Amino acid sequence: MSPRWNPHPDVRTGRHVVYNLHVHLVFVTKYRRNALTDAILTRTEEIMREVCADFEAELKQFNGEHDHVHLLVHYPPKVQLSKLVNSLKGVSSRRLRQEYDGHVRHYLWGGHFWSGSYFAGSCGGAPLSIVKQYIENQQRHV
Repeated sequence: MSPRWNPHPDVRTGRHVVYNLHVHLVFVTKYRRNALTDAILTRTEEIMREVCADFEAELKQFNGEHDHVHLLVHYPPKVQLSKLVNSLKGVSSRRLRQEYDGHVRHYLWGGHFWSGSYFAGSCGGAPLSIVKQYIENQQRHV
């Protein structure tokens, strides 16, 4: 595909592959504690964008509330989704605990920030505009 004309901008090409992979991820704070403020949500998005870039993925959409975050990630087929998730959760947990130590420690203890589980949904069936709209409509009630 020529970079000058691309009717589907989310369709990417690699050396031996053409792909369009999106995943909707939801991470919940440990014990569903209300530890996420607006400032922490903003910083979480910045950190998660950096992690995605390290995986040659793109964080297309981000939103959250006091106890969970939603991400829409466009990722290449060489990325193992579980490794991306582990990195997103691990790096954000470590940095948020360092940067917001007093606040986080008030809500979360035992070295955990995120719940051990997560939601991952393939976005192949729903139009991406619908998934983006859903994530955008998750109001921050902090």
